[in-house]
Amino acid sequence: MAYEAKTVPVKMPVADFIAAVENPRRRADAETLCALFEEISGEPPVMWGPSIIGFGAYHYRYASGHEGDAPWLGFSPRKAHTVVYILPGFSGWETMVARLGKVKTSVACLYINRLDQIDMDALRDLAAASLVEMRERFPD
Repeated sequence: MAYEAKTVPVKMPVADFIAAVENPRRRADAETLCALFEEISGEPPVMWGPSIIGFGAYHYRYASGHEGDAPWLGFSPRKAHTVVYILPGFSGWETMVARLGKVKTSVACLYINRLDQIDMDALRDLAAASLVEMRERFPD
């Protein structure tokens, strides 16, 4: 059975998705992140699947043979947190994450409760550095 990717670009207006976010704070945070990531990436926001807003795209291929496409930068305003999808592990990553303030992390995710609880300059720096690293690792 072939793997069917669920995180692919879809034709859903990003503005409609953000407008439908129930929590007013999450909705406002989504609008802020959307503007920030569009500015940093120079790419328009695109819906990836039903709940991820992505900016730009790259193609990846794992040693296992699995391959696909993903956004350079992305986020999703979930009920519990806003999840920011960002490249981990590059030089300076840990220092930049530490500057953010109140966030939780996993492999390639930042879990942010509220943008007003983090250092937005640090987020800008982290997203920009992640984007530079992504473009170096996955040139088109």
